[in-house]
Amino acid sequence: MGGFHPRPGARRTAALKKSDFNYALPEELIAQAPLAERSASRLLLVPPVTGAFSDLQVRDLPGLLQPGDLLVFNDTRVIPARLFGQKDSGGRVEILIERLLPGEQARAQVRASKSPKPGSKIALDGGGRAEVLGRDGEFYDLRFEVKGGLEAWLLKVGRLPLPPYIRREPGQDDAERYQTVFARQVGAVAAPTAGLHFDEPLLATLRERGVQFGHVTLHVGAGTFQPVRVDDVRQHTMHSEWLNVGAELVAQVRRTREAGGRVVAVGTTVVRALESAMRDGELAPFAGETRIFIFPGYRIRSVDALLTNFHLPESTLLMLVSAFAGKERVFDAYRHAVEQRYRFFSYGDAMLLWGQDSQARRRAAATAWA
Repeated sequence: MGGFHPRPGARRTAALKKSDFNYALPEELIAQAPLAERSASRLLLVPPVTGAFSDLQVRDLPGLLQPGDLLVFNDTRVIPARLFGQKDSGGRVEILIERLLPGEQARAQVRASKSPKPGSKIALDGGGRAEVLGRDGEFYDLRFEVKGGLEAWLLKVGRLPLPPYIRREPGQDDAERYQTVFARQVGAVAAPTAGLHFDEPLLATLRERGVQFGHVTLHVGAGTFQPVRVDDVRQHTMHSEWLNVGAELVAQVRRTREAGGRVVAVGTTVVRALESAMRDGELAPFAGETRIFIFPGYRIRSVDALLTNFHLPESTLLMLVSAFAGKERVFDAYRHAVEQRYRFFSYGDAMLLWGQDSQARRRAAATAWA
């Protein structure tokens, strides 16, 4: 799947600069640890286009949804992807696995005082070794020789790769809290953070409310933390991630639309997955790679609402949210969140946004399914 391709009805925009998505954030608002309770995080309600913001908590979500609404989660599971070792020359090496590959191989970022060459070996601190097969840009292809298979070995000796803006080493609690309670498909190196706010009591209350649950899989890669390095946003090339939108989820969305319910994405990764699976204006099963880049001018049609955390300045995730709810509206919400001392980024608070034309999209989708 490629990058941004305007669809019929997409809004035309003037050239967008990276700096258009910058904002001032006091460093102390970057959450360094999770709250004691997942659903105790704050929730900023952002109505579409106009209307006052509401300062709530995530546990208030059931009252904001209706029976028959569909929450779509990303069920990817984070692997302990950070490893350490030593080159034959004696230099220390840090490895961050980007993706597991067949044949005990992996794609990874490698940090060392001197870049390792193809054919060189790395003795791993957890036992075993890795051979450098080749390099493609910032990523290396590695073959591992470890006991019990690479995935099982990582679960024993790998370290959790917390985001770079969390300035501490991972602790015992992170193994549970940097993982959603519904994570099941192993393969991500970063958590789908909007899902971190859900705990079993909240899920139970949502079920009692009559809210439905669906799942997609998108394995979040380390590239999600890579900055946009070009001034013209349209020239940015997205990293590739693997996703799966199954037939069951497609059927759930169809039933929801037919009944007049709303589709609510839990996180930007869900939006990327669903938009990658759109074919001629309709959602279809799809499994494979995506490089989809969503920024203002792109019309998101797959969801009516988005629950998401607060994202880094100038990030592609902030651009996606701006495409969904309108850049001006989103930045007003961010200013409010800073003034009200919300907690930002992965372990931070959340916001619930309704799309710029969510009501019109609901009516159009219901007609299309009829």
